[in-house]
Amino acid sequence: MGIKINLDLMLVKRKMRSNELAEIIGITNANLSILKSGKAKAIRFTTLDAICKALKCQPADILEYLDE
Repeated sequence: MGIKINLDLMLVKRKMRSNELAEIIGITNANLSILKSGKAKAIRFTTLDAICKALKCQPADILEYLDE
């Protein structure tokens, strides 16, 4: 897939741990891990919205399109 997930990078920039983000946005650590690893097939807009609010970022800061 041509979508790269840069969630780890944003977590480092915001000095936040994965389990802290998972708790803030209301998903399990396992589901956040699947998203971070790029193994997720989809993401709900409500989840993306919650991540962006928690990390004070834009969707483009998290999702990157790579032309393969």
